[in-house]
Amino acid sequence: MTTVEHTGSLWRLPAVRSLFALNVLGFLSYSLLLSALPAHAARLGYGLTAAGAVTTVFLVATVLAQTAVPAMVARFGTGPVLTGGLVAMGVPSPLYVLADDVRWFAVVSLLRGTGFAVLTVLGSTIAARAVPPARRGESIGIYGLAISVPTLAAVPGGTALTLAGRFPLVAALAAAPTLALVFVPGLVRALRRPEPGGPASGSRAAVRAAAAPSLVLLVVTLAGGGLVTFLPIERPDGALAAVALLAFGLSTALCRWGAGVLVDRVGARVLLPGTLGCGTAGLLLVALGLRTDGAPGSAVVLAGVLALGVAYGGVQNLTLVIALARAAEGQTTTVSAVWNASYDSGTAIGALAVGAVAAGVGLPLTYALVAVLLAAALPLAVTLPRALRSAG
Repeated sequence: MTTVEHTGSLWRLPAVRSLFALNVLGFLSYSLLLSALPAHAARLGYGLTAAGAVTTVFLVATVLAQTAVPAMVARFGTGPVLTGGLVAMGVPSPLYVLADDVRWFAVVSLLRGTGFAVLTVLGSTIAARAVPPARRGESIGIYGLAISVPTLAAVPGGTALTLAGRFPLVAALAAAPTLALVFVPGLVRALRRPEPGGPASGSRAAVRAAAAPSLVLLVVTLAGGGLVTFLPIERPDGALAAVALLAFGLSTALCRWGAGVLVDRVGARVLLPGTLGCGTAGLLLVALGLRTDGAPGSAVVLAGVLALGVAYGGVQNLTLVIALARAAEGQTTTVSAVWNASYDSGTAIGALAVGAVAAGVGLPLTYALVAVLLAAALPLAVTLPRALRSAG
């Protein structure tokens, strides 16, 4: 494993550079289809629940496969597992265009979800291992930037193309993870040594360490999943959905990266509850904006998605840093698996449950109810940062 001095640039590390490029391509595929595939299903005449279900299937497959990644890495090694994940995610993506049936979409999503599981678990694992613990927040922030960069353009871009009738192009572009295969050898060379602790990384202690931070993460990603899945369906006409998703991606990217730099310097005692509270207020604004007609309503929606993006980006970084601080050395892969499973479970629940509730009470009220759920997690967000102080 390569390390860097406390004052050096993390971009000097081969692992950081390779990981950044690989994840940009991998998450390009994820981001392109996250809102576009449900929007495509809706354009074919399927209802909110069925449209959201295609995202849910993808993420359920992801969560189930994530639990197996630590054992797969222990048996086969990082390189082969990462290669298989990129192939499984990228190669099936163009196959969505073979049939206009949500059942076929579910089959393809099932395959892609297994590949996404590998990408998510190993991405955050390598980000944590590639640097000294004192630089871990910044490294995870750079990893988060790699995830967020494609989100900025690909989520709204994929949605806009789909709403314009260009879904086959979106599906073809989603094969991008296959291009990331060229970065795997360099990444494996940069991580020559295995993680200390080996099989111990699968211990129950690691799961317990990651459980509480991951619960906060799950609530936030539930809100984010509900936003990106159903806002384009609620407002398919005009530019509001595309602009709102771009604003959401921008605030997510900046805050996930910025939170990583700040948490290494000032801790998470204020950052975690502050970002979560910002997300609560933001989702309430989105709900209010959807109930308000014309330009004022659109402005309120945009302000709300910007605020929710602060929580979506900041909480991702902060909860992973806290989970790693609560765990013992050698448990990084299992902590990453638990954290990522919570991330994707939240997104899956948001894609399914928000649609089911909204079908009965409407999307604005549903978003308001999710905001109450975010507020309920605030006490936990206040107590969790103690782990960083005790680790330090």
